Amino acid sequence: MSPDKSPPAPPTLVAGAKAIVSASDVSEKVRLAYLVSKAWFSRDLALGTPSRDGHMPDRPGRPSRPELLAPRDMPKRKLTGKSGRLALLHSLAHIELNAVDLTWDLVGRFAHIRLPRTYYDDWVRVGLEEAKHFSMLQDRLSRLDAAYGDLPAHDGLWQAAQDTGHDLAARLAIIPLVLEARGLDITPPMIEKARKSGDEDTAKCLEVIYRDEKNHVAFGAKWFRFLCDRQGITPEPAFHAFVRKHFRGNLKPPFNDRARSEAGLTPGFYKPLAPITG
Repeated sequence: MSPDKSPPAPPTLVAGAKAIVSASDVSEKVRLAYLVSKAWFSRDLALGTPSRDGHMPDRPGRPSRPELLAPRDMPKRKLTGKSGRLALLHSLAHIELNAVDLTWDLVGRFAHIRLPRTYYDDWVRVGLEEAKHFSMLQDRLSRLDAAYGDLPAHDGLWQAAQDTGHDLAARLAIIPLVLEARGLDITPPMIEKARKSGDEDTAKCLEVIYRDEKNHVAFGAKWFRFLCDRQGITPEPAFHAFVRKHFRGNLKPPFNDRARSEAGLTPGFYKPLAPITG
């Protein structure tokens, strides 16, 4: 198909979010994320509603590969040498692909709730950046003669979406303020390790992801506080309750306290949920 005859954007933002999450081909998922984002920021899309444009799918579309396993069934891999580098990049690519779906589900699933337009501006931006991250990692794998799908991947991340599909505040607590915030803790050591091993290209990819993740966590903190204020509840105790109900496991230190605080996620949110050690 010639560039001037490329498929048009979906008619509404909700329809676009549904199309992105439903797409099973990863290239189409990324293409739609870029297309819908551009149309939204150009003010060419109405918001739409789930009742008119269709409800979000229970599970995202996925390619035939990689094989998806329960986390407990994932093979143990060494994180050294080329095979370790490929395993790490493949795992990160899988996380970012899930982040594409989780973010666009956040856009489309809760559009029946009265929210400011800036809410959608923020999360469309995040959805676009997650697609960019996946593409960067996919390209990095390609340059190492590998591809997304070459290794099995775990199927646990979407469980968080299913558990919080009924409650926007719970979704914000778990996805950006637990899962993405964890990226702020673990990404700097990965950057340092990649650089020490001479893998500057991977280090640069991770630096972009880390920079963007700070903003993603900041958007999560901003809108979580907005919803708590609307409901007349105190943010930190509400966050503790959501995490205890919907997150499996503890929030594990060490924490990147500085980056978390810069993103508005102060220690009173997560420190009380960490196991006592020492």
